[in-house]
Amino acid sequence: MDSLLSNLKISVPEKIYVKDPESSDLGKRIIEHSILLINDIGFDSFTFKKLGNIIGSNESSIYRYFESKHKLLLYLSSWYWAWIEYQLVFETHSLKAGNKIEKAIEIVTRSIKEDSKFSHINEVVLNKIMVNENSKSFLTKEVDKENKDGYFIIYKRIVHRLRDMIIAIKPNYEYPSSLASTILEGSLHQHFLKDHFISITDCNNGLTPTDFMKNLVLNTLKS
Repeated sequence: MDSLLSNLKISVPEKIYVKDPESSDLGKRIIEHSILLINDIGFDSFTFKKLGNIIGSNESSIYRYFESKHKLLLYLSSWYWAWIEYQLVFETHSLKAGNKIEKAIEIVTRSIKEDSKFSHINEVVLNKIMVNENSKSFLTKEVDKENKDGYFIIYKRIVHRLRDMIIAIKPNYEYPSSLASTILEGSLHQHFLKDHFISITDCNNGLTPTDFMKNLVLNTLKS
């Protein structure tokens, strides 16, 4: 997989950005340091002015890439899910149905390791943002319009891939899309609980969200 992905460019829906940040050194610095800053101070406290001070650029230059910090969060979220999708496709394509869904659950729920192919993006830190801030990308009044405009197409595509894997195992299962979306959202939630509300989750250093999701999904499909 490493050789296949060595020249990979992650594609994000074009409507999310004004100018592709991958097209310039400044754009890549905006992405690199926005990830670090959001993780450090939280998305609510994050501003383009603070980011500009860190990267040594004025606020207006950041607006040439993103019209708002919400669009920047959508970009980070879309990039993350596209990166996950590539792993999902390459690591499951030759597997049989039962093994495929188990491997897929592992890929979309596991703890993240940094990928050296993208030097300006720390995937470990980006994963922390996804756990803590991802819901803010779609819990807005504009979600229906943004959905119609295709902002969440990559996320939905992963859900559909998982749904199809579920149907391949149990064609008569009534809730394949609900179970597929639960795998994604439920794993993020369990990672959050493990870090912040340990009394209301069984996940810990010895029992991971991946373990829980495999147990939930595989036992559901057996019944």
